[in-house]
Amino acid sequence: MAKRDFYEVLGVDKKASKDDIKSAYRKLAKKYHPDLNHEPDAAEKFKEVQEAYDVLYDDKKRQMYDQFGMAAFEQGASTGGAGNPFQGGGFSSQGFGGVDLGDIFSSFFGGGRRQANYGPRRGDDLTQRIRVQFMDAITGKKVLVPISYDETCEHCGGTGAKTANDQHTCKRCGGKGYIRTQQRTLFGVMEGQSVCPDCGGSGKIIDVKCDHCGGKGYVHVKRDYEVNIPAGINAGQQIRVRGKGERGVNGGENGDLYLEIVIVPHEFFRRDGNDIHIDIPLSFVDAALGKKIDVPTVYGEVEVEVPAGSQPNQILRLKGRGIKDMRRGTPGDQYIHLQIKTPTKLSKEQKKLLEEYQKSEVKGESFFDKFKKAFKR
Repeated sequence: MAKRDFYEVLGVDKKASKDDIKSAYRKLAKKYHPDLNHEPDAAEKFKEVQEAYDVLYDDKKRQMYDQFGMAAFEQGASTGGAGNPFQGGGFSSQGFGGVDLGDIFSSFFGGGRRQANYGPRRGDDLTQRIRVQFMDAITGKKVLVPISYDETCEHCGGTGAKTANDQHTCKRCGGKGYIRTQQRTLFGVMEGQSVCPDCGGSGKIIDVKCDHCGGKGYVHVKRDYEVNIPAGINAGQQIRVRGKGERGVNGGENGDLYLEIVIVPHEFFRRDGNDIHIDIPLSFVDAALGKKIDVPTVYGEVEVEVPAGSQPNQILRLKGRGIKDMRRGTPGDQYIHLQIKTPTKLSKEQKKLLEEYQKSEVKGESFFDKFKKAFKR
């Protein structure tokens, strides 16, 4: 069957740069490599992508391909009397010029020769958000969190077999979980590995499946798990629950579950790091004369003296009345934002007293008079 045009295989045009060719190859190699893609035609597609890259990335081979097409690389073909530089066959897996072709793919994914792992592999970590009440995050609390995960079947111990005698070593791979493969490429035959199709990489064949898990070796469970919310935890921080993440492969342990904290806002308190902020309403009379008030904090009420002549939005600081740091144990501060309130309704007596105050103010200069005088300047 005629081969597809190499440029078409990589999805690039004939003027593509070497960087464009490398980028296209990386994407397609990830998509079709047999270790990552187990579809029936993946290996053949990867072989086609590899062959196209090997030619187009090499300047000399690309020049020959552009001039003579596929004929430049066919056995026994000639190009204007010049012998085929690849004629002769019989190349080993070391490829042309002593280059280990098995390393071409791995060089794009981390350096050294990549070895397929068909043994036990740990599962991925998962993240789940949980809502925590404002005060519970400050003082700490044990809460029940609903989680779901795969756990090893207690009836078969994770083997998937009904009894220990109901499984045997896979004959095709000899219990390794993989088989050796060979691919004929432009430069010769390359050897590799792929998952054993008989045992799926486990190295075992189950004759009679476990009645409880149906041969899977695990069961999916949903449980309320008790989690300790440490005092002082903040929004966005995480708590790790070991072994409750994604299921492992081929007997590997589960990953971990990370619970990301979402804090329910408080009606009055606001948090900024380890500091607490609160708005305190105060009458204009108390602000003018000063007053001792009991202010709520996250650890109880504290008596605070509001100084005479306090102004709207003035901030008072309560040192050490904030949240204790989770690691150092040192507390933050609490900040009191004074909200001076003016009454909308007055009794006759209150109105009379204020009118008397207003008359006394007229004898001097009112705040507005001072403003107008300064404004005219």
